[in-house]
Amino acid sequence: MENFDELLKKYADFIVRVGVNPQPGQTLIINCPLEGAPLARLCVRSAYEAGARDVQVNWSDDAVARARMELGSEEALTDHKPWQLRRYLDYAESEGGVCVLHLIADDPELYAGIDGNKISRVNAARCAFMEEWQEYTMNDRVQWSIAALPSVPWAKKVFPELDADAAMEALWKLIFDVCRVTGGDPVNEWQAHMERLSTLRDKMNALDLESVHFESSNGTDLTVGLADQAVWESAASKSEKGVVFLPNIPTEEVFTAPHKDRVEGVVYGTKPYVFNGQLIKNFRVTFEKGRVVDYHAEQGQVLLGRLLDGDEGSRSIGEVALVPASSPINRSGKLFYSTLFDENAACHIAFGASYPGTTKGGTALTKEELLARGMNQSRLHEDVMIGAEDSHITGKCRDGRTVELFRDGVWVL
Repeated sequence: MENFDELLKKYADFIVRVGVNPQPGQTLIINCPLEGAPLARLCVRSAYEAGARDVQVNWSDDAVARARMELGSEEALTDHKPWQLRRYLDYAESEGGVCVLHLIADDPELYAGIDGNKISRVNAARCAFMEEWQEYTMNDRVQWSIAALPSVPWAKKVFPELDADAAMEALWKLIFDVCRVTGGDPVNEWQAHMERLSTLRDKMNALDLESVHFESSNGTDLTVGLADQAVWESAASKSEKGVVFLPNIPTEEVFTAPHKDRVEGVVYGTKPYVFNGQLIKNFRVTFEKGRVVDYHAEQGQVLLGRLLDGDEGSRSIGEVALVPASSPINRSGKLFYSTLFDENAACHIAFGASYPGTTKGGTALTKEELLARGMNQSRLHEDVMIGAEDSHITGKCRDGRTVELFRDGVWVL
């Protein structure tokens, strides 16, 4: 690819300095697959140049991950050791603090053909073990960011008509395009983009909505009641120390917390969803009093059931997000088979936990206080796409007005 090295460096600088935004004296932890080494090396240098005290890189490998899941005993795979949690907490509790960058290159079908029950139990055990660290990220007590790079299995899934090398080049180009790197000035382009999303966020908060209603010709007819004192958020987040960071790269959403008991109706998925390294396609779920009471999927129905039965809170939703069909990810015309991208091509909901920051003062509240506001509690947070090209979305204000938010899949607010 022409100018690839230059674009890769711009991408690395952007995801470090705008995405995770390490502060002087902080430690940056980078989680990265082996094939991401060239990008990780650039990120390490960028973080040090930004003033990071130290940069630690944790390497991973999909082939090893599959072999462990396929051949390892469940007892061994769930035998977590204290250091695996403490390596995050020790830095988080240190004077300088910590921030975390996840570089992902997910194979959408990494665990295809492996016992799904085993995968679910192993992943559930890890989520339970890491819950104390999850409190840091869910409450934005630390900066964190997720960005992507291609892998051959993922590139071939997105571009099945191309050979491996051509598919990798095509996916790199697509990532650079939708992440606003190709134009040559991603920092300024993202600042302008975040300002646009912040304007929409402020308009949504000014409406003082009690619910949003989704309709589309595919059969979706869903009313999402909002949590008490719900707050709409957009691209950028702010840590408890006031540091601005960008959790997802890319991002196109304005989102808030549903009330866990006030979701009614039926909704149809509009894009395949990857869960536990396997695909769920063409799904439908029905809600009554906030909980899924019926579901179906043309592919992966058993897998969808495992997701919904993950824990007490996984049949309720913790997020509702508005994303226009005009987003760069959707305009690309490509299905990414990656939630990081596909959730930014369509409106979505998330089964599982609410983000405490999406209710007023939520990061300072206890779990019991959050529950009292209708904020869902779960170890899961799994986004699924529900937006369609003809989505019509209205909001009901607490003063009784009905306001049109989306027409034909795009903002009209």
